[in-house]
Amino acid sequence: MGSRHAAFVTGSSRGIGLAAALELARRGFGVALNGPADDEELKSAEAAVAALGVPVARVAGDVADLGVHESMLDAAEAVVGPLSTLVNNAGVSVISRGDPLDVTEESYDRCQAINTKAQFFLSQRWARRLVARRRDDGRFYSLINVSSSNATAVAEPRSEYCVSKAGSAMVSQVFAVRLGRENIAVYDIRPGLIETAMTRAVSETYRRRIDEEGLTLIRRLGKPEDVGRVMATLAAGDLPYTTGHVIAVDAGMLVPRF
Repeated sequence: MGSRHAAFVTGSSRGIGLAAALELARRGFGVALNGPADDEELKSAEAAVAALGVPVARVAGDVADLGVHESMLDAAEAVVGPLSTLVNNAGVSVISRGDPLDVTEESYDRCQAINTKAQFFLSQRWARRLVARRRDDGRFYSLINVSSSNATAVAEPRSEYCVSKAGSAMVSQVFAVRLGRENIAVYDIRPGLIETAMTRAVSETYRRRIDEEGLTLIRRLGKPEDVGRVMATLAAGDLPYTTGHVIAVDAGMLVPRF
């Protein structure tokens, strides 16, 4: 058996990112947590992961600031060791929901900066590190990017978000092609309707549509833990001989139906 797996999970002070961090820790991964600020939420997440008995790093930094990517990876590896896994989970929704004809450049650029551009360049920084070092240590290496059901399904009131997530999906495809020959697997996780702070304002609407219209085939909203378990399964290498795959964690919401 090789050395301990170690993961850097962006946007992991709460929600899906924290659920992924906790599940990775349960599987023995060292975990580097990240949030935009070194606040109480991030410190609370650190305590929760540390309680599982694994090395944990608290790495504050705004992923949209490309200039801090290198120092964030340095800080992560200083505590948890050489990373085997990067989970690009950090993401934002629109500044305000509305008509695509009214979308502002500010909201569009914000979605692009965090959901797409940051994902591309942090993946690039992480991949450069891995390609430059020996990796014959028995560990499974993976890049796990979070896009969304909206990579393909249009949500008209959040059009700029949809565009950024379509870009995110292509980031995964690009890196799957490049990193395949390095024996590094790449996955595109597409959460559907998950109960998080981002969806809280509309969760009752979606819950009603699930109950009355069968919007999802499994008739409930997803939980962050559902997505976290899927991520940890991938990071552990429990889906061997796979890469470039879209993993839709959406209860079958996008299955074509008449």
